[in-house]
Amino acid sequence: MWSKIDSLMSVTETNQDSSQQPLLEGELRLAGILDNRLIGLLRAIEQSGSINQAAKQAGLSYKGAWQMIERANNLAPKVLIATSTGGSKGGGTTLTVAGISLLRLFSRLEEQHRALLGQLNQSLQDDPDVMLLLKRQVIKTSARNQLFGTIARIKSGLVTAEVFVSLKGGEQIVSSLPLVTLLDLGLEVGGDAVVLVNAPDILVLSDAGGRHALSARNRLAGQVIRIHVDGVDSEVVIQLPSGETIAATITQVSAETLELKPGAEATVVFKSNAVILAATLSTVSG
Repeated sequence: MWSKIDSLMSVTETNQDSSQQPLLEGELRLAGILDNRLIGLLRAIEQSGSINQAAKQAGLSYKGAWQMIERANNLAPKVLIATSTGGSKGGGTTLTVAGISLLRLFSRLEEQHRALLGQLNQSLQDDPDVMLLLKRQVIKTSARNQLFGTIARIKSGLVTAEVFVSLKGGEQIVSSLPLVTLLDLGLEVGGDAVVLVNAPDILVLSDAGGRHALSARNRLAGQVIRIHVDGVDSEVVIQLPSGETIAATITQVSAETLELKPGAEATVVFKSNAVILAATLSTVSG
């Protein structure tokens, strides 16, 4: 019954360096119940000879450890753990021959599982199309708006720099940042960049009134697709021609005054210094 292997794999979402964090991770599980927690408990029992000590090492309660052991013993063809009486939390506990054999089997499978994951991770790294997709999933941030683009132009000054990022649909977003930050990020023309903008930093204009004269550098026109109201503020979600969306947080009164509703034409406006730039990890891009 232990021949059934359930390998659970998921693409991770993390902002850690991909050289230390694999793109593909998985848990080895046998017969649906034998996983790392139970095997860890069995290993601790083998080392300590005590369920009480083993439970502490495995981060389990004494009761929880016993429940895991009893279930495994009941479902296994042969008993895995043998105990001798010695009080409510005492007595000796040892692995049976079947229990030791199970540990050895799991250890071998772990080595094969790690090797398989290593091969799969390498195949992902070697596929540029897959990496283009995955590298855009590795950023976690509190910013409501996250847009991916390509750096089209960089204008450097003595202290600050302006970075022009082209989105999928050809729209451009300008970001003003300190020159030292530009150098630290290693941003270059033609490279990928992530544009982050907080929703409260965005203004929304109704296109019904014609073109407005504003000092803000970024102006993107689109169509309102959703409005979420909480009684005070409204989150207005605007879809750009490329299909990308930008969310802005404005007051409910402003949304009503602008007569914003799904299907209405609207323009989002935000300053260049409201744009945060993030560089995709070079180790991810290959």
